[in-house]
Amino acid sequence: MEDFPQTPAEPTEEPVSLPDPVQSEAPAPELPLQPPQEQTASPALPEQPEAVPAEPEAAPQKTIAQILEDFVSEAPPQEEPADMTEIDSMLAREPGAPPPQAPAEEHTPFSGYEEAAEEIPPRHTALRVLAFLFAFLVLAFAVFCIIWDLKKGTSSGGYRAGDSVHVEIVQQAHPASDAAEADENGRYTTEGIAECIMPSIVEIYTYTDGKMAGSGSGIILSEDGYIATNAHVVADADAYAVRFFNGSEDDDKQVDAALIGHDTKTDLAVIKVAVSGLKPATFGDSDQMKLGEAVCALGNPAGLSGSISTGIISGKNRKVRASSNNFEMECFQTDAAISPGNSGGALVNMYGQVIGITSSKYAASVMFGGTAYEGLGFAITVNEALPILKELLEQGYVSGRVRVGISFIEHDNAIAELRAQAEAEGKTFIVPKELEKIGVYVKTVDPDSDINNTIFEPGDWILTMNGYEVTDYDSLSGALSGCVGGDSVHCRCGKIQEDGTLKTYEIDFRLLEDQSGEY
Repeated sequence: MEDFPQTPAEPTEEPVSLPDPVQSEAPAPELPLQPPQEQTASPALPEQPEAVPAEPEAAPQKTIAQILEDFVSEAPPQEEPADMTEIDSMLAREPGAPPPQAPAEEHTPFSGYEEAAEEIPPRHTALRVLAFLFAFLVLAFAVFCIIWDLKKGTSSGGYRAGDSVHVEIVQQAHPASDAAEADENGRYTTEGIAECIMPSIVEIYTYTDGKMAGSGSGIILSEDGYIATNAHVVADADAYAVRFFNGSEDDDKQVDAALIGHDTKTDLAVIKVAVSGLKPATFGDSDQMKLGEAVCALGNPAGLSGSISTGIISGKNRKVRASSNNFEMECFQTDAAISPGNSGGALVNMYGQVIGITSSKYAASVMFGGTAYEGLGFAITVNEALPILKELLEQGYVSGRVRVGISFIEHDNAIAELRAQAEAEGKTFIVPKELEKIGVYVKTVDPDSDINNTIFEPGDWILTMNGYEVTDYDSLSGALSGCVGGDSVHCRCGKIQEDGTLKTYEIDFRLLEDQSGEY
């Protein structure tokens, strides 16, 4: 037997009261939604009273998804979740069925405008307020920092400019010690060398026509005022003065000095001051110096009076020649600073003994490829310098010095110079066969020399001297070895003709004894 669904009972009609136009009507009682039942026909709808006033315009319909979204977003966190029965009834509603009527809302004069306005979720409003507050706080903090820095200054190392800082710097006196005393082995410290040896070093000033021409250094040889220095320090000057470093009141004063003698060949000279009670330097044995042994250089480099520099013996038995005359001297090589102004100063071992006389002239002459090197200084060994200084002290010149009375250019340099001169004139210089390997080119002849009394003329070549071929300073000096003033010399000479050939001839002349110190 088939069951049929029961028809729901019709609702009982109740009198309806009209709403008061001034006062708001109370909301209608909320009807529970029930799930639809299967039926063959739609139930009859109750008749609506005719006197019921028109209800306000219903809100626009929303989809189920929008209803759920608004329901979740608008529900306060502390409230209980919505009744699932209501949600199920909405989901079970057939398509096209009218939505359940919302309770009647209270109307105000501006209720139409409020409904038309776009609703903003409360959560978005709160986020906007928080973002605005955060941006305001960041801006306020930045302005505060700028004003604070402008007022107090930027900070550095934990302090700010303008802050009052108290720093206590402790300064102590040098511990009492006697640097002038040597140790048990007789060695001094660097301070001891400066204190003990500097009083034996002087600064020399040279004058020409009343004007200062240069300066250098010197070493006191005796108590009565003899002083050793380099010949190039006193060259081309007509007056001399000396300044001492003995700690007296006269240290800043210049004392006039006189030239006793000089020897250009060895670059040594002696001057004298009319002062007594000086402290002479102590000289050592340069042959006992060892490679790598510590030394000090004392002098007045670049006019910096009373300077001391340290170094070692970098090389021994260095044969170094001065650029002016090419005469070789035995020297120490050292890395102690030796500069112009140091010339004539002392190279001292750590026992306070002078073992060398510094010379910037020798240092400047040692060049490789036209380049001068740093840390390359030279000092004439005292064993080679003392015999020269003794002769200068005793007689004002070095015995056995002879001179031919000429100035010349060595072979290779002369050939290069003549070629350059010919090219400048648009010509070609062809070296005569006789001059391919030997000969020195003579530039000048002294009027008081005996060679000036022969047919020899400036511009001629000397090919041999006393039977020895000559090409440079060393070979010419070797040809005159053992000769003294007044000895006769035989030379084979030559003159270049206009056609480029060499006409040779021979001459004899006497050597002169040199007491000028220039040869």
